[in-house]
Amino acid sequence: MFKDHKVSINQLLGVVPEALLNHLSENTKVDYYSKVLHGKKMFYLLLYGILENDRLSQRTLEDTFNDSVFKTLFNLEESETVRRSSISERLSKIDSSFFKQIYECIYEQFSEVYSSAEKQKYNLIRVDSSMVSEASSKLQEEGIDHKNGKKSVKYSVAFDGVLPSEVEVFTHSKYSSEDIALPEVVRSHVKQEKGHQNIYLIDRGLQSTRTTRDFSKESTPFIIRAKEKRKHIELESLVTEETDRNLGNLRLVKDSKVYLYTGVPLMTKKGTKRSKEVLVETPFRLIIAQSKEDPDKEFWFISNEFDLSTKEIADAYRRRWDIEVFFRFIKQELNVSHLVSLNKNGIEVMLYMTLIVAMLVLIYKQANSLGYKTAKRRGTMEIRNLIIALIVVECGGDPTIFFKRQKE
Repeated sequence: MFKDHKVSINQLLGVVPEALLNHLSENTKVDYYSKVLHGKKMFYLLLYGILENDRLSQRTLEDTFNDSVFKTLFNLEESETVRRSSISERLSKIDSSFFKQIYECIYEQFSEVYSSAEKQKYNLIRVDSSMVSEASSKLQEEGIDHKNGKKSVKYSVAFDGVLPSEVEVFTHSKYSSEDIALPEVVRSHVKQEKGHQNIYLIDRGLQSTRTTRDFSKESTPFIIRAKEKRKHIELESLVTEETDRNLGNLRLVKDSKVYLYTGVPLMTKKGTKRSKEVLVETPFRLIIAQSKEDPDKEFWFISNEFDLSTKEIADAYRRRWDIEVFFRFIKQELNVSHLVSLNKNGIEVMLYMTLIVAMLVLIYKQANSLGYKTAKRRGTMEIRNLIIALIVVECGGDPTIFFKRQKE
């Protein structure tokens, strides 16, 4: 259909071979106590449902499964039907590791074809979180409370610039703090990539000096935008005559090796809570840059990378914005702005499936040099044409036979 495309959706669907689904079905508990909605069928249903529906719900998934077009596309029996309640129950109990392993397998396949230059380019791992509040008031789990009393679910993601490479779902109130949530994602990602050369880019949500100290001990490179006026002791200035003070739209003010202070909670004799400032004697790099457009606005960066130039640090941090664009894409185009399931297991299943669909669309986008919305639209159109082709084949070249059969 699109002659200038290097990769088609049909080719991308081939990276999830039926043999893999069958293998995982046998080696997980995904099909225990299931009569109709086996793991493989749930995978097809969620894959197609996320791509095809602008507003995904359990009711739309019910209609999708019972649609003859869906059954034709994935070669399912016409006699099989499901109810919304069955989908709801299945999401709450199905083995989420089945979907997690498919997600990891697809990411591994795609990331292995990165060239050497791309691997160096994609070693900047953006780490951030997004909150989903719509429908969260009915959440069966504890949920993360906002100050306004609303319950939310937190998705924390590591993004390599093209694909989401790690994800965690948090429904416990303690994870409202990014100082707790983001380090879990970083450490989980580090375990997946032993011997990695990654640098983790994190926004102002993570400010714990104890966490950054531990990252340094664990040899985990990072660049974090710090809050301005962080209390510190300067050990030495790293600015030399060769230092480039021009950082694009920023101007270098300071580049120093420093010790940072951290607050330690204490309990007084009267039983009141206080905080005591303690110096953390781990060397960090503090870069302060000033906006050229607004001289009153400063950007403070904390890092344990001493070999990069100040411009490389600033340019790397600018790439962090890619994850914001990714979050906007999955919320606006892939139904992540609301919850389809109201328990943690179902939420995890839906998130893994959303990331699987996102990876297919993102690779389609990257390979064919398209925008996010265009990639989603054209991918859906290709699936529609694939369905039409299957119907024509099924009917021996006469589509009216197929539609007549559905009415009988």
